[in-house]
Amino acid sequence: MKMWEMLKEDPEVNANWDMANYIAVKKLHYNDHGETHVKIVAANALKMLSILMKRSIQPDLIRDYGGDIEDEYLVVLSAALLHDIGNQVFRDEHSLHSTYLAIPILNRLLPHIYDDVEHMVELRGFILHAIFAHGSEVRDLTMEAALVGIADGTDMTKGRGRLPFDMGDANIHSVSALSIDDVRVIEGEEKPIRIDIDMSNSAGIFQIQETLGEKIRGSPIEGLVEIIATTLPRESDTDRRIVSRIIFEKGKYLVA
Repeated sequence: MKMWEMLKEDPEVNANWDMANYIAVKKLHYNDHGETHVKIVAANALKMLSILMKRSIQPDLIRDYGGDIEDEYLVVLSAALLHDIGNQVFRDEHSLHSTYLAIPILNRLLPHIYDDVEHMVELRGFILHAIFAHGSEVRDLTMEAALVGIADGTDMTKGRGRLPFDMGDANIHSVSALSIDDVRVIEGEEKPIRIDIDMSNSAGIFQIQETLGEKIRGSPIEGLVEIIATTLPRESDTDRRIVSRIIFEKGKYLVA
């Protein structure tokens, strides 16, 4: 896909990824919000889109604006790759910052693909909405936006949320993140999209509810997605221990 080649090789895009990760990881001690994260999000969003297309379920761009399959993939890919670049400004309202930062990038790259200005601007609108609405605090109004938001929630496997824990901050967010061993997006049976999650500790339920479930609830594709989470090994009556000892000090729970 031409848009993929342009985005991944673009110096401005790469600088945005680097700066977003610098602020999120180095300064705020959050988990990865840079290039690796957005590529995971893009892969899972496109996987879900492919499942919907295989099931002959038309997303909004095709149904309402006469777009084609290539348009759909471009919208979802672009939004996924640019959705977190606003973290370089600040974590608060980063979705809004991402939207503003994406506009000049899209204005520069999209004309290399589309000659029809009206159609190009409409596609840009779909991309910008998906970027702005990727968080659970903003209602996603299109299926494309829902795919990006849900895919964002799938990037929660063990190690992806390690940094806060390794720095000594033991809270339900860091512990639950370490409880997620694997996340797989596959085609379902009862519903088109199935998200399988393997957990080593039941604390992972919090991560699923607060990170992934909130993005699915109320979205345009809520009825098309199911989550199946399993604590492994299934035959065991006990979970793997994530925390053995913590100390409350200076207003924080620290791993001891």
